[in-house]
Formats: sequence, C-alpha cells, structure tokens
Amino acid sequence: MTRKIGLRRRIGLELYRRFEDDRIARHELRTLFWECTLRCNLACRHCGSDCRSEAAAADMPAADFFRVLDTQITPHVDTHEVLVILSGGEVLVRRDLERIGRELYRREYPWGMVTNGMALDARRFDALLRSGLHAITVSLDGFADDHRYIRGHPESFERASEAVRLIARDGSLAWDVVTCVTRRSLPRLAEFKEYLHSLGVRQWRLFTVFPSGRAASDPELQLSADEFTALLDFIRDTRREGRIRASYGCEGFLGGYEGEVRDTPYHCAAGVSTASIRIDGAISGCTSIRANFDQGNIYRDDFWDVWQHRFEKFRDRSWTRKEQCADCAVFRYCRGNGMHLYDENEHLKLCHYARIVK
Repeated sequence: MTRKIGLRRRIGLELYRRFEDDRIARHELRTLFWECTLRCNLACRHCGSDCRSEAAAADMPAADFFRVLDTQITPHVDTHEVLVILSGGEVLVRRDLERIGRELYRREYPWGMVTNGMALDARRFDALLRSGLHAITVSLDGFADDHRYIRGHPESFERASEAVRLIARDGSLAWDVVTCVTRRSLPRLAEFKEYLHSLGVRQWRLFTVFPSGRAASDPELQLSADEFTALLDFIRDTRREGRIRASYGCEGFLGGYEGEVRDTPYHCAAGVSTASIRIDGAISGCTSIRANFDQGNIYRDDFWDVWQHRFEKFRDRSWTRKEQCADCAVFRYCRGNGMHLYDENEHLKLCHYARIVK
C-alpha cells in the first residue's frame, strides 16, 4: 500500500491545487534561464546536456540575448521580480560573464548562476560580486571519492568545497549547495551533512538522477525504490533537526512526503513561471527539458508572444493522463510529473510516486 496521505495533508493539497490553477492561468514570468554555453570544464556521468569542453554548439552571443531581454521581455515585467539564471554547461568558462552580469545589474534584474566550482577562486568570486551577482548554487555530490566518481576530475571535490567556503564567508548572497544522490553516496549522507554544516551550508537541495543524457545508460546512478524512500526519510529528519534546510528537488509528486521534504507541495514551474532560452535560441520551459517541447525560437519569434500564447502542453497537462497515469488516484496533485521527465514521444520516463508505493 501507499504511504498514506492523511486528511489534513489532503486538504492542504487541495488548497494548493487551486492556488496552482490560478498561477497557471496568470503564468507570470518569475524565472528566466539562459543556457549561455554548452562548454564545460568537466564531463560528469549524469550530465543531462551531455556537455564537452569543446561543445558542438557555439556560445550564444550576449548581444542576441540582450536584444530579446530589452525589446521583448523588459517592457512587460517588473525587472526586480524576474530572476535571470545563467546556466550551461559551466557558465564560468565564459570570459564575458562579468560583463553580462553588469549589464543585467544595470537593467535591475537580479541574476544568479549554477556552477561546479572548478573555476571559482577568490579573484573570480570578487569580480562576480562586483558585477551584481545575486544568487549562486554550487554542485557538491558527496565526499571526495563519491564526488569524483560523478564529476570525473581529481580536483573537483577540493575546488567545489573551496567555492562553498568562499561563498559562506562572504554571506551576502542567496545561495545553496545541490547534491546528486547516488547509490554510492546515500549511505554517507548523514556524515556528509555534518561536513556541509562545517563549511557553513544552511540550504541544501538533494536530487536523484533521471534517465536522460549520459545518465540514461548508467544504471549505477539510479536509486532503487527502497533507497529513494530512505533518501526522503533522511531529508524529512534533517528538516526536523533544523540545522540545515534540506529539501528534495523540484520534481515529482511524493505522496505522504509532501509537506515534509520541501517548502511547498510539488508543482512543475516550467512554462508557468519559468522559461528558458536555450543555446540555439529555442524558447522552452526550463533547461532540464531535453525532449522537443520547444515553443519557439528567439531568432524567428517574439519571446513575449510565445510566452503569452503558446506553452499549452505546459499549462494544460490533461494530455499526460495516459499509460501509467491514466487511473492514478493522485493525478489531480501531480498533473503527470515534471515536463523534463517526458521523452520525444511524450512517454513518461519516471514516476516518483510509484517509487514510494509499498
């Protein structure tokens, strides 16, 4: 049987579902990802983008992005309420990153980035702060052996740890650490939590690998159902402890764990409050979506027109009620899971709720 969803929690989920209906109807843009490069200084086992040091696709020129931002987005939004997140690849490989940051800051957009920490030394960090950096996430996937197992570089753990120390000492940013949990790292999570606390980490996001990119052919990265449940129990207990605000990633409805392992009930923000501009100009929901759910392209379409009038499959998820979701009792809360978990033929690759069914 399924881990029971109690009456009180079900009432909360119903209220949140109504809130989500309203949020979908309004679809106010709050987060804009710019996939500014597919180059990377690592070759991670689980990479959804399958990045390389020399990417097949060239970096998008900053001028192209700012043309869209200035003429097609800024006239329609309060810039203070739209977080621009630079993503990759590894964004620190761009030599013009600080100039891009200054231009975003000048336009009064808060901006952030996700990094593996390899190139984040004190000099670069100071330059980013002076460029108006608002938020940053560092990937750190366990102790040295576990982190190197995923990242494939002998210095990756030390450099990521030093990046976290730099950020923690500064104290001016919104920041967190994100950890990819695998079968190797799961048994040492409690110990790793103490290590993160010693570095100054107070916000910690944990996620599991879904079968996409390189990870699709690497079953060693996947958790079993029992291991997945053990991870959720660990996150719940860590939150109750209160020293580190741990949370499970944004994907997947989690049944009775909703309200216990993250700050809000599950929802997929892609195409609702989150949009992305991909390296080739494609307009989509979020950069984790690798299947063909593109809604347009900045090189031929007006971004704001696309945002307002397309994204039907993101906002009306009735098309997902098929196959394993057809008769699901919790579909009204899950709405078919995250958009990034669908393949090119619109088949769901992974159901989180099914993994906690006992």
